[in-house]
Amino acid sequence: MAGTPYGIADAERDLRADLGRAPAGAVAGAWSATTLQAGHAQISGGYTDARGRHLDPEPRRAFDAVRAAVERLAAAGGAAFNRVEVRWTRAGFPLSLLGQPGRIHVETVFDPAIVPRGPEDPAYEAAAAARRRFWEGRGRVLSGFAAQDLDANIHGQTKWFCPHRRVLLLHPTDGSRDGVVLATDGLSTPWAGIPDPENGVACEVALRLPEGEAAQTERVRLWANIMVSLGDRVADGYRVARDVETHGAILFSRLPAACAPFEFVILAAAADGAAIPDLPFGSVPLFEAVPVTAAEMAGGDPDEAWEASTARAALARRDRSAPL
Repeated sequence: MAGTPYGIADAERDLRADLGRAPAGAVAGAWSATTLQAGHAQISGGYTDARGRHLDPEPRRAFDAVRAAVERLAAAGGAAFNRVEVRWTRAGFPLSLLGQPGRIHVETVFDPAIVPRGPEDPAYEAAAAARRRFWEGRGRVLSGFAAQDLDANIHGQTKWFCPHRRVLLLHPTDGSRDGVVLATDGLSTPWAGIPDPENGVACEVALRLPEGEAAQTERVRLWANIMVSLGDRVADGYRVARDVETHGAILFSRLPAACAPFEFVILAAAADGAAIPDLPFGSVPLFEAVPVTAAEMAGGDPDEAWEASTARAALARRDRSAPL
């Protein structure tokens, strides 16, 4: 009837003709396709033979047919869905010999697991609260943010792909002015705009405030900005957390002249192997950013990945017995 919305029966009719032109030997086919999620749609699947082996020399043709049906179903409105499952079965004997296209079954599903996190998702605050509990449990009190960048896109993301791009200023609970720690606060926040069950880039980074002639407030300001830059590099890098865990320590970045006498930063696992628990998707390791001088890194092999051997040797000469 004219004006009737496109429905499951229409999709099955269209796909019966398109998917019925199966490759020789195919007895079944299955495809799974999503609607647009955060600007992207996915499709997978193909034909299989009687032994379950995939055989599809031209998968794009089937993908295009399934994608077209999904788009028409989505445009028609009706019950909400975000994934479509398509099953094709070869017609039985003797209909298969007569050129029958086979049977098609189409099912629409709403899968909450693939819904992208929006700007108000509770996972972001849950991650921040878990980090606060972690630092409080280590005898440190949050004295505020040493640095933070409030600029964000529509998903609440910043360059760290998280709702937060900030550095915590942490003091010992005994009120001592010594032992100040700066720590990133957002690298382990689940990304906004995607559904993946991941704690951001799967780490946080802390730095013991270096001693110096400048007043503490000036040193906090300098090194907090350094921590923001380090956080950006961790977020933009490819599996930095994996590389730190693999090598134990890596020569991560060169420092600006204002950080003299330090010239480089080593990124290493916390000396006590600390990890931040109870984040939305499990725990992540705590890494320590350790400023070092050029002399401490002398003799390194620039051809070695991250100059890891020299970085480990430099850390071995440091007293890191006091926990962060």
